[in-house]
Amino acid sequence: MLALIVLGIVVLGVGSEMSKRWLEHKEVMATALNAQAAEKAAQYAAQTERLEARVRVLERIATDGGSDLSREIEQLRTSPAPTALN
Repeated sequence: MLALIVLGIVVLGVGSEMSKRWLEHKEVMATALNAQAAEKAAQYAAQTERLEARVRVLERIATDGGSDLSREIEQLRTSPAPTALN
């Protein structure tokens, strides 16, 4: 009987330690995923900002008188293309 009680205490102790390690692992994984999501959000924000700047230029060209239209279009063609997000 005493052996069963000791065995039960040992099993509970080991199970408790395993549970604690598993929870710590889940915390580390959640932190890593949050950092990765924040990085992606920053990349998307930068891409959106670049696209908004180009749209502003296009809106100005479309509503402008047109004397510099050819130069503006050529400048857009030669400007570097936005980089793709991974």
